[in-house]
Amino acid sequence: MSEEILVWLHDIQKEILQIEEFYASTQKSFITFRSNAMLRKAIERNLEIAAEALNRILDKDPNFPISNARKIIGFRNRLAHEYDRLDDETVYSISIKYLPELLTEVTVILEKHKQ
Repeated sequence: MSEEILVWLHDIQKEILQIEEFYASTQKSFITFRSNAMLRKAIERNLEIAAEALNRILDKDPNFPISNARKIIGFRNRLAHEYDRLDDETVYSISIKYLPELLTEVTVILEKHKQ
């Protein structure tokens, strides 16, 4: 695995862990998410960075084993370019339901690489 891919995997891991930290300091609910503009924008930015890192990985290795990689990148494109059509429920749902799975996959890959 190239050093670049390792850096991007660490970037993804860091961004997701930071989102978890944001939630640790507040109630993890949609109402809190929706009513806290700073929390919402921070999570959106972290999602954007993580998805861009994943995009760079797939540019370098199109067969890299991350589930839903294309969907994650597609979401990043919507976040960046269709921000006016993206609803809070979608962003919240992704941050709660799908990021833990991505974090697990990335962590497993990084752990295997350490061995």
